[in-house]
Amino acid sequence: MKMISRSLVAALLVTAAGGMVTAPALAQKKPEKSSAPAIKLSKPVQAPLAAAQKAQQASDYPGALAKIREAEAFPTPTADDTYMINAMKINVAIGSKDNTLLEEALIKALATGKVAATEQPKFLKNIGALALQRKDYAAATKSFEQLVALTPNDADAVVALAELYQSQKQSAKAVATLSQAIAASKASGQIAPEPWYRRALAIAYDGKMPTAQQTATALVEAYPNAVNWRDALVISRETMKLDDQASLDFMRLQAAAGALNGERDFAEYADTALTKGFPGEAKTVLDEGVKKGMLNASKPYIAELTKAANSKIAADKAALPGLEREAKANPKTALSTADAYYGYADYAKAATLYRAAAASPTVDADTANLRLGAALARAGDKE
Repeated sequence: MKMISRSLVAALLVTAAGGMVTAPALAQKKPEKSSAPAIKLSKPVQAPLAAAQKAQQASDYPGALAKIREAEAFPTPTADDTYMINAMKINVAIGSKDNTLLEEALIKALATGKVAATEQPKFLKNIGALALQRKDYAAATKSFEQLVALTPNDADAVVALAELYQSQKQSAKAVATLSQAIAASKASGQIAPEPWYRRALAIAYDGKMPTAQQTATALVEAYPNAVNWRDALVISRETMKLDDQASLDFMRLQAAAGALNGERDFAEYADTALTKGFPGEAKTVLDEGVKKGMLNASKPYIAELTKAANSKIAADKAALPGLEREAKANPKTALSTADAYYGYADYAKAATLYRAAAASPTVDADTANLRLGAALARAGDKE
């Protein structure tokens, strides 16, 4: 089982330490207003708890715990008794840094139903954090499920729950829970942190989930940088099992987004363009890869691709005017000819031919319009 990261444990425990509840005093001169219900103790527990409180205030934690255990021995405690006994126990556990005692007290106090509604999330977060510290993932998950049910807009709690699900190989629940956190951020008018999107994508991709493409798209929509474009497009290509032509469309988008990175991207793009009969586009990609230091021109495979592209460019360019004339009568030729002009960065002429192809019933209009949009975008006509 994959363990939860230490950073997550640390974050939860920091939150827990900062949000720890303390027991109310047994007697106060002026009672303060509180959302917690009034507490009435049975007589047999009053004296030992008062002594426990005095010992705890003097930092005599063993003595305080002994008195708490004495009160705990009362055979017929009320819910009020049990709540106050464990609330006192919480203070002693914090003072003596006894996490085992602390977890026990938090659970028992919460079970009484006497914890104020505003304090219940703190209790659940602490119980979950302590269970997580001792690697009891099932107990931690149960606590955080209850926490998220109470506070669905607590994005940090939702993300923690997602990681707990993933640690137990419940990938679908993990992605759904991260999506919930992202949705909660959107509902509050904020963009969720980028790592949340990337984590959801990593889980969906590693788990070969059908939602991987949708998750990749959400990442790019929120954070459209080159790294995210590349991840989204590469993952989409792998999950959709595209043919060479559709792969070429994806790689053209990747190039337009500045998201080609590394030898594999540039070489694959060039090889696919050559396979589809676009040597000019292949040469452009190869030159760019060498210029950016992504390709080594002297490497045999790259040198072979470059030689193949160079050997075909002259004849390919010479044939374009004739193909352009033929395209007026043959829309299918218009589509392939537009692709060739696109490869030579003549986006205006490519757009004209894509429009002609899109208007024909013999050509798939969606395909033609997709590439028309690409040509217009490359030409600067984004609208």
